[in-house]
Amino acid sequence: MTDAALSPQATDGAVVRVALGDRAYDIVIGHGVLREAGARARALGARKVAVVTDENVAKAHLPTALGALADAGLDARAVTVAAGEASKCMSTLAEVTDQLIAARIERGDLVLALGGGVVGDLAGFAAAILRRGVRCLQAPTSLLAQVDSSVGGKTGVNSRYGKNLIGAFHQPSLVLADVDTLDTLPPREFRAGYAEVAKYGLIDDEALFGWLERSWEEIFAGGPARIEAIAASCRSKAAIVARDEHEHGDRALLNLGHTFGHALEADVAYDGSRLVHGEGVAIGMAMAFRFSAALGLCAPDDARRVERHLQAVGLPTSPKAVPGGVSDADTLLEHMRQDKKVSGGRLTFILARGVGRSFVAKDVDADKALAFLKTELA
Repeated sequence: MTDAALSPQATDGAVVRVALGDRAYDIVIGHGVLREAGARARALGARKVAVVTDENVAKAHLPTALGALADAGLDARAVTVAAGEASKCMSTLAEVTDQLIAARIERGDLVLALGGGVVGDLAGFAAAILRRGVRCLQAPTSLLAQVDSSVGGKTGVNSRYGKNLIGAFHQPSLVLADVDTLDTLPPREFRAGYAEVAKYGLIDDEALFGWLERSWEEIFAGGPARIEAIAASCRSKAAIVARDEHEHGDRALLNLGHTFGHALEADVAYDGSRLVHGEGVAIGMAMAFRFSAALGLCAPDDARRVERHLQAVGLPTSPKAVPGGVSDADTLLEHMRQDKKVSGGRLTFILARGVGRSFVAKDVDADKALAFLKTELA
């Protein structure tokens, strides 16, 4: 990516195609696109739509969604869950699916996931298992969800053993990323979502990361740079998903920072007052680059560059920054052993040979990982 990528089309809005054959779909990015939900649901052939959301998002955006659906002549119902990571569990999933069944949502209808990553994962999983598969329309309202969790079909809930261990791949029929909803986000949540934007540059696009280093203040302020950052992120993820839908290969690159980050989230029992997902990812990405440098895979300057940028936008970069502290290295390593990428009990990390040069490292020596964790916590 270069500055020239900020095209006139991208300043007003963008459409990114996720090329998955007969299951291909569009990500529509722009101002006010939530108001198009009814017309677009109608175009998909739905008669009924169940809007799954959380209590916070319901106050800000549910009237817009329900109004758009009503204007299109659709029978719309709302299912509201408590806000926060704690709702991403089996008991809440059971409640949501029961309400969808009670609302007589059929296979030809739609489940509209209105909210951040928790709602998107929860509602998407409910749609995947309801009547063995109901279509889902993702309407992400957080930056993290718009650039990451709403795209690619990963759905699921957490287990007491770890994050996202119960779920299914269930691609949405459409994603509506209304950038106006980001204006209602608390600053902390927007920063946390930005970690996932930076991730795409760190995976395989150093030019994008350089543009982010120069443009992050404009992205935070809103306007054309924000839309282009979201579009660039979605283009990057869409390309990877099209190549490897079910994470048998390089889709695992999208987990850069997540092995460490998920371990930290599990360690604080998913307490969002201490650590939200994007903050965990930021710490995890910084740790992944420091671990890579410690293993001689990348230059220490690369690790410092990643740290500087994440710190500049206000994100944490060390496990010692987690309020209340975290457990010892042995406990964190045990959390990592429950990571979805573990195969045959062997640890898998996403490491880097430089900025924009990440790779999947299988069978990482556990003793080296443990030694690194001890250094990080010292």
